[in-house]
Amino acid sequence: MAYQKVNADQRAQGHSPYLDNDELQATALELEWDMEKELEEPGFDHFRLDGAVQHHLGNSQSPDLDLEPIQPSSSPKGRFQRLQEDPDYVSHYTRQAPKSNRCSFFQILKVFCTALILFIFGIVMGYYALKKCPSPLTSQERNNPHVYHEILKEIKAENIKQIYRDLLQFPGEDDVDVAMKILVQWSSQGLEDARLVNYSVLLDLPGSSSNTVTLKNSGECFYPSGQQCNRETKTLHNQDLLYSYAAYSAKGTLEAELVDIQYGTTEDLIRIQAITNVTKKIALLKLGQSPLLYKLSLLEDAGFGGVLLYIDPCDLPKTTDLDDKAFMVSLNSGGDPSTPGYASIDGSYRQNRLNLTTLLVQPISAVLAKKLVSLPEDTVQKDSCIPLQLPATGKKVISLNIQSVSTYKTISNVIGYLKGTVFPDRYIIIGSHHNSLNTYGGQEWASSTAIITAFIQALMLKVKRGWRPDRTIVFCSWGGTSFGNIGSYEWAEDLKRVLQRNVVAYISLHNPVRGNSTLHPVASPSLQQLAAESQSFNCVEKTRCPGSNVSSVQIQGDSDYFINHLGVPAMQFSYEDIKSSENPSFLSEALFPVHTTKTEELDPTFSLHETIAKLTGQVTLQIANEPVLPFNALDIALEVQNSLKGEEVDIPQLLTVASHLRDTAELFQSDEMRPANDPKERAPIRVRMLNDVLQSLEKSFLVHQVPPGLYRNILYRLDERTSQFSVLLKALEQCKLHQSNETIQAALSEVLNSINSAQVYFKAGLDVFETTLAGKK
Repeated sequence: MAYQKVNADQRAQGHSPYLDNDELQATALELEWDMEKELEEPGFDHFRLDGAVQHHLGNSQSPDLDLEPIQPSSSPKGRFQRLQEDPDYVSHYTRQAPKSNRCSFFQILKVFCTALILFIFGIVMGYYALKKCPSPLTSQERNNPHVYHEILKEIKAENIKQIYRDLLQFPGEDDVDVAMKILVQWSSQGLEDARLVNYSVLLDLPGSSSNTVTLKNSGECFYPSGQQCNRETKTLHNQDLLYSYAAYSAKGTLEAELVDIQYGTTEDLIRIQAITNVTKKIALLKLGQSPLLYKLSLLEDAGFGGVLLYIDPCDLPKTTDLDDKAFMVSLNSGGDPSTPGYASIDGSYRQNRLNLTTLLVQPISAVLAKKLVSLPEDTVQKDSCIPLQLPATGKKVISLNIQSVSTYKTISNVIGYLKGTVFPDRYIIIGSHHNSLNTYGGQEWASSTAIITAFIQALMLKVKRGWRPDRTIVFCSWGGTSFGNIGSYEWAEDLKRVLQRNVVAYISLHNPVRGNSTLHPVASPSLQQLAAESQSFNCVEKTRCPGSNVSSVQIQGDSDYFINHLGVPAMQFSYEDIKSSENPSFLSEALFPVHTTKTEELDPTFSLHETIAKLTGQVTLQIANEPVLPFNALDIALEVQNSLKGEEVDIPQLLTVASHLRDTAELFQSDEMRPANDPKERAPIRVRMLNDVLQSLEKSFLVHQVPPGLYRNILYRLDERTSQFSVLLKALEQCKLHQSNETIQAALSEVLNSINSAQVYFKAGLDVFETTLAGKK
């Protein structure tokens, strides 16, 4: 109060427009009177005037102020100066000494006892508060492998089995209903920030009746499964028949000659075009060896009018019996076809793209394929298998009728966040999917959803005890996966700028148990070492560890956008059946109507589900909590060099720039990554800079133009049998087909620029670190 009065008086000397001198003097007299009243109150018995005066004089910090006109009573130290100047001060305000110290002793004892009781009470309260609310874990405790083990041991097969069965009991068939049930499950586990994200998208659904194939020679009519059209009418409305179709195929009726082109390779096309005119004819095509969209693009360019698509029984494992099953495929490369490249939000322009190809495409069962090639159904023998092939003699003319309906429907994604404490702006995304628009894809969506839900449950038990990851973990259940990964594409396109900056890695749970023989891990080159280490970690307590090699090959599912448009490192663990070396890849593009019992037949104890959940959880926890991202820069350079081996590609410029990339990656890994992984040498600013470099390692390898069905990220090979860059292999095939070098030259330029861009990126990272070190010195 006194300090404010000094300011007021100073303002008065400066002719303040708010106060005049009379008001200041009146206020000063009131303050003087208040001070005298205060000194008459108890508590000033031992007041030491001299010390107070010296203290205030010694703390004066405004020697240049003109304090002469200021009344002493209004100065910060004037309250006590005025009292000292009064000659009657001692007689008026000094009290007599007490006659006895007895009262003081009891007062001191009372105060001491009160303080002791409060002290003991405080200790007891603090003990129970700490016991109930444990202190937050330090960074070293969060990324301790023992903490990971505590979380993962909560994932149990019986829990996953129960979640799986709960999901299948839900009667709703609408995508929003199923997504809402998953949202309720995740929220009930304690996930604080979980929400539904809806998009209205264009879907291609089957019509009211099944598509048909009619043999013109005999007049026989067949459904895609091989059943004759004159069966009982109730069979017409069977979901398995209605959903035996190719989504986004051209519609209508086509009557033409059937031409067997086997797998539709460039060699097959060159052979067929040499002996017949294929314009407007119907191709009999086997699924496998190359992506379906790539093969269809070749057939469309060649002039075909339609395609009958089937899987040769010789390409399937012997334990699989799908001869009489037709299947569904999607001809959509990704996202809502009506909004290509941008999100389907309110107000978006909708393009008229009802058909994504001019071909009439129809999947059929192996049984119907055998009837078309006039072979008996028991061509599969015990010791050998005869591949299906149309006889060279005689022409077969068929009529293909395809009727599907394009309509807009709501697709729902379930998105949940577990916020990080150190780097909340860095995301590790775990993605499963839900599929309720048809019976195709079987119940594997429930498998993936049960696994991710069990992992959430285990994590939240630890979160409730005070633990949190360093980086944010985002849990996603995607809708519309079977129609071309529509849910994940729309969400990622909607948040593209945020995800480009924030996403660290994508962990896929697409179809995790599709067999029970072999563990098949797929990882981008930078994550292969982490995938291998995680398998060893989870096999410590098991007598038999699954032997598997980690590879970087194209995979199906919602990781597509993150790999090919964002350049995010990705990983996936799944169980498959044993496949012989002759079996072609890309058979998983077919979605069969596998029923509820299939999953429990493959894994009755759900132990395989538990293994996948723990492997997924292990890599997620390491990426989310390690101070330095567990990515391997050198493995990328080695993958590039391996992809340039072989006689097909022997370009000196490519080999030279790949060698420079390896040298720079080795220097980066030895000079920057190893010191950063040593806690004694770790500096926070350098760790953040290093992680920013590691996070964007694979973005340099995204090429602009690739054939349909091929990955834009050239680090991923087509399949296990090929080691070269897929864009170069397909460009060489195009050269053979069209007798032109233009395609191969364009592909070589794309690859060369990608490798050089990566080398420049590593070099720029090294230069930044060297500049930082020089500045510190």
